[in-house]
Amino acid sequence: MRTAIPEEPLGSTGKSIPLVGFGTVEYPLNEAFKERVLHAIKLGYRHFDTAAAYPSEQPLGEALTEALRLGLVQSGDELFITSKLWLTDSYRGRVIPGLQKTLKTLGLEYLDLYLVHFPVSLILEATCPVKPEDIRSFDYEGVWEEMEKCQELGPTKKKGLEMNPIWQQKKLREYCKEKGIHFSAFSPLGAVGTNWGHNRVMENEVLKQIAEAKGKTVAQTNGTNLDIFDWELSAEELQKTEQILQCRGSRAEAYLSENGPFRTVEEIWDGEI
Repeated sequence: MRTAIPEEPLGSTGKSIPLVGFGTVEYPLNEAFKERVLHAIKLGYRHFDTAAAYPSEQPLGEALTEALRLGLVQSGDELFITSKLWLTDSYRGRVIPGLQKTLKTLGLEYLDLYLVHFPVSLILEATCPVKPEDIRSFDYEGVWEEMEKCQELGPTKKKGLEMNPIWQQKKLREYCKEKGIHFSAFSPLGAVGTNWGHNRVMENEVLKQIAEAKGKTVAQTNGTNLDIFDWELSAEELQKTEQILQCRGSRAEAYLSENGPFRTVEEIWDGEI
């Protein structure tokens, strides 16, 4: 049975964003990936998040095409697709071509949300893991101007930022609230199984106690299960989540370099945990 996921309007774009999305980062990509996406659509998921750096971009596009063929959705307008600009294209003059590559890989005419994956630029030949000598300074103004052009020209509808429960980034959230910038959850369950993941969310005692008291799972208390829209946390429970010990979800030491914009972790995150 399909669950109807509530949506929130995104400014003046005329588009709304589903309040629960389906992340697609996998290393390596599971051979059943496309079947998982189709099953998620059957359950009610409409927002799918990928990135130029993920191996999921092309198979996600193939799965979306298959969903249309099978009649699981009637048109692409029913879906909300997010992707991200990779660091080798984070230069003035390369943002729009980078977006065009992503659209071609996904087989789409536009994205609903396009993100700067990380505010660092890499040389075109850079590979993972990132080498300090491949990092270059980041042209904030130039890249953002081109992100805005992407929105003006139509290939992308909106730009935004991400967070998660044990890395709440309160200072950044307040800034985004003031400026009307959309904020989404980032690896809200801790991305267990990835090379940057951890179990600090799923094993957090505060979240486990709240989940037990509600008769729910930790995933549901973090808003990442579809069975979350007929109940809510109390003011006291919300206050408890505000007191959770914070830890950066990504220290991002790989992007520290004398050649780039950041030389210390504190510079990357503006001193905020």
